[in-house]
Amino acid sequence: MLKDSIRINNLELRNRIVMPPMATGKANQGKPDEQLFAYYAARAEATGLIIVEHEYISLEGMAHGTQLSMADDSVIPSYRKLTQAVHEKGAAVFAQINHAGACARDSGLPALSPSGISVRETDQAPLVMTAEDIRKVKDAFVAAAMRAKAAGFDGVEIHSAHGYLLNQFYSPYTNRRTDEYTGASIEGRTRLHAEILRAVRDAAGKDYPIAIRFGACDYREGGSRIDEIPEAARIFEAAGADLIDISGGLCGYIIKGNSQPGWFSELSVPARNSVSVPVLLTGGITTGQQAEELLRNGAADLIGVGRAMIGEADWSVRALKSLEKDGGNPGES
Repeated sequence: MLKDSIRINNLELRNRIVMPPMATGKANQGKPDEQLFAYYAARAEATGLIIVEHEYISLEGMAHGTQLSMADDSVIPSYRKLTQAVHEKGAAVFAQINHAGACARDSGLPALSPSGISVRETDQAPLVMTAEDIRKVKDAFVAAAMRAKAAGFDGVEIHSAHGYLLNQFYSPYTNRRTDEYTGASIEGRTRLHAEILRAVRDAAGKDYPIAIRFGACDYREGGSRIDEIPEAARIFEAAGADLIDISGGLCGYIIKGNSQPGWFSELSVPARNSVSVPVLLTGGITTGQQAEELLRNGAADLIGVGRAMIGEADWSVRALKSLEKDGGNPGES
């Protein structure tokens, strides 16, 4: 199954291996340079999809000073070189666009959040977002998505995980609002996501792939829960999401004490059982055998390989060769 092609909207991937977005902190004044072109191209060999590390959509949403930007048109020429480098290796490539919300720093601007609640102890005290702030964020996501499309990205992923702004709206721990974005209901907690998904769909067109990285559970008292995943996933699909990329919420990209391959599979399974679009699972997967078994067991439709691929640029090549050697059965990479 790992070798099988799969479609995301009208985009066909050659296999089900995904390099998930992982920050390198190597942006050159917000732009990718030759170092990053080579980094992603090396990992695109035999990989189905590369999702480039998160890019901030506006200055006040910048997570850190060495983050990539998708906040103005000046970045487009550099990204065209990156997408070309990945395409030359035969992989598809998505941009991941993000607003850090309460986790923003280094911009010199006040951090914004749904309810003025910090996610981490090191966060500056965030401001409560007004209706105008929310409108600006929606517009910034759309503008960033259109820059990604202009730069040759095959699709765009909207980041709502790891404690960043959209995750802050989804989590009842950080969303205490009482307006239409209320933290008291799934509908209110996902309203901004749905509005952004629909707006990006309207601007980018019906055939442009849109993914959402969904921080599906906070693993925190008072936070989002596993039993809420099906309803949220269906809302995202109805609003236009073509791929649901499962990860952690306020807990970040790990689960403390869980080192099993595919540690977020308890989140991906209820999502996959609730929607018709593909679901991506990442977390602790280091071998081709592990990836194959998770696919065969119905944990997901695509497998993200993170740290292993950082350390071994040719991971995809070796994983696929190992499966071929075993006649298509699961094999160690």
